[in-house]
Amino acid sequence: MVNDKSPTSLLLPSIFYLLPDFIMAKKVAVVAVGGNSLIKDEKHATVSDQYLAAVETMKHITSMLEKGWEVVITHGNGPQVGFILARSEAAEKHLGMHPVPLDSCGADSQGAIGYNFQQALTNEFRRRGINKNAVTVVTRVLVDAADPAFKKPTKPIGSFMTQEKATEKKEKEGWDIVEDAGRGWRRVVASPEPKEILEEDAIKSLIKSGFVVIAVGGGGIPVVSVKEKNIIKGTAAVIDKDYASSLLASNIKADLLLISTAVEKVYINFGKPDQKAIDKMTVAEAKKYIEEGHFKPGSMLPKVKAIIKFLEKGGKQGLITDPAHIPQALDGKTGTWIVP
Repeated sequence: MVNDKSPTSLLLPSIFYLLPDFIMAKKVAVVAVGGNSLIKDEKHATVSDQYLAAVETMKHITSMLEKGWEVVITHGNGPQVGFILARSEAAEKHLGMHPVPLDSCGADSQGAIGYNFQQALTNEFRRRGINKNAVTVVTRVLVDAADPAFKKPTKPIGSFMTQEKATEKKEKEGWDIVEDAGRGWRRVVASPEPKEILEEDAIKSLIKSGFVVIAVGGGGIPVVSVKEKNIIKGTAAVIDKDYASSLLASNIKADLLLISTAVEKVYINFGKPDQKAIDKMTVAEAKKYIEEGHFKPGSMLPKVKAIIKFLEKGGKQGLITDPAHIPQALDGKTGTWIVP
């Protein structure tokens, strides 16, 4: 046994620090949780309800840690940002208070959802005797101000308005407005492609330090570069959280991109008499199914595309399943695996 004060023992911390990353690293998974999964239905949309939903999902993610994974959790925030905007609009109308810009709504939701996840994880760690901590990183994601999506905004946000109110907002605030299926008028914003995750180095450092990291919430807060002023600023846009999660997974060289959704497996001919669950598919097969129109935009399509992007950049494997089946899926018993 080496004496604690021996020269050899004094050198151990320095030697450990110099070990290559691949010797120290565990398997890393990026797990994308849908914002809608925190709201079971209209009757369970309160903050307390969302916390209880988070508790259930975090139990399954904690099981990943027991299987030897380091985990980065990303999440959607569509419904939550909608609530923040609705409160902002009501406060402006009835109390004369200032409106909250969309990028700030994204930041607010990242903090609030991250807090719920941290609480749920901490309590689950204590229950299982796991020596871990969770941390939320309010994450900005750089997008290109010249992205074509800014010229054709398509993502509806906020509440419905009368045509008169919509016209007023368009003239005063410069909003893009569309009529939505006879239900009223809504604001639409761009959904540009994520280019760079500005807090990426911090996320990497936290993973190496053993934290469970919650990051890139809602696809990240979209920011653009203003080159003539050498600054970045927030912009009114919504980044797809699956695409942002794919970018993060590629950049940190994750071993797995796991997208948690409402169904246990991916289906072809979904909702039809001949629907068929897919246990495993290659990138080539996934692209074929996309061309055949099996996956719907705004539903399964961006999830499959996000995993394809990850695999084409060197990722090893992707998995799509619902939160309750994450442990079984990791054992190869269910879920849909996508491989190169």
